[in-house]
Amino acid sequence: MRLLPGKVPIDILNEVIFKNLGVRREEVVLGPSAGFDGAVIDAGNKSLIVSMDPITGAIERIGWLAVNVNANDIATFGVEPTLFFSCILLPENADERIVETICVQMDRAARDLNMAIVGGHSEVTPGLTNPIVVGCTIGITEKGNYVTAGGASPGDKLILTKSAGIEGTAILASDREEQIKKVLDPKILQNAKEFYYQISVVRDAITAFKTGGVDAMHDPTEGGVIGGVYEMAEASKLGVKIFEEKIPVQHETAKISELFRVDPLQLISSGALLISAKPELAGKIAERLEQEGIHASIIGEFLEDPESRTIATKSGKIQTLPKPSSDHLWLALMRAIE
Repeated sequence: MRLLPGKVPIDILNEVIFKNLGVRREEVVLGPSAGFDGAVIDAGNKSLIVSMDPITGAIERIGWLAVNVNANDIATFGVEPTLFFSCILLPENADERIVETICVQMDRAARDLNMAIVGGHSEVTPGLTNPIVVGCTIGITEKGNYVTAGGASPGDKLILTKSAGIEGTAILASDREEQIKKVLDPKILQNAKEFYYQISVVRDAITAFKTGGVDAMHDPTEGGVIGGVYEMAEASKLGVKIFEEKIPVQHETAKISELFRVDPLQLISSGALLISAKPELAGKIAERLEQEGIHASIIGEFLEDPESRTIATKSGKIQTLPKPSSDHLWLALMRAIE
């Protein structure tokens, strides 16, 4: 089977990747599992939260994104990210300027998040047309003091911070600027490029976790908000119902998604955070986030029946929640504006 761009399908994860994991170690509390943002490793009286992600679909700000996207995965456990490793793969035409640009971006992003860059690797890789940066981040917490994406309970309310398609909007506005500026208002395009500044969810996640009542968190990356909701339901072995009209889509995202004929709810959404909260505390969490200047919307709830995963459309129809096969960013990058 030929694979589409983006994440490897969950069926292959389960049937191939998750069946080839070396030996079992008692220190590994949470290993590779569909829908989870990272691993949990116990070390004495501490728990290490470890996650890894590549930046492949973006060219501009690739180093900055590598730090922030990986830091987000640690934050979804309710843990502050502290250590960062990078693997920088460069195309054959790369020069010293590209290396410096990536490293300066990573340095600035790490300083903003109070993280140390502690190791990695860099090389020129034959066959590449654009740089790739693979990041690995570690957070350290007291043993057991974290949540995972699989901790949601039936009846939990589902909160979304910010809006759908944040990272996808920023990437398309930056990497397809020459196409977009011919048909879109320059102010809208400039605003969309600045969506990069919304991509961190560290403050979102730590604020929610410290407020109390959080059962699970997940950042919707590839597959967008819909993909993130599906992964969270899968990890928690629950059903879910969400409401399209409750999911914020910023004007810039809507316009760019329309130009490239993609669904903003299935567009990579780093910068947004999904929070499963005890129903009696969901309002308090949303209020606390708003006090911090972070927009929060209750977009649905988790259900006991794992076979029941639906989305209520703006037209009032109840449809099965789609299982994204490929992020709509990849569709947009392969399309010209008509």
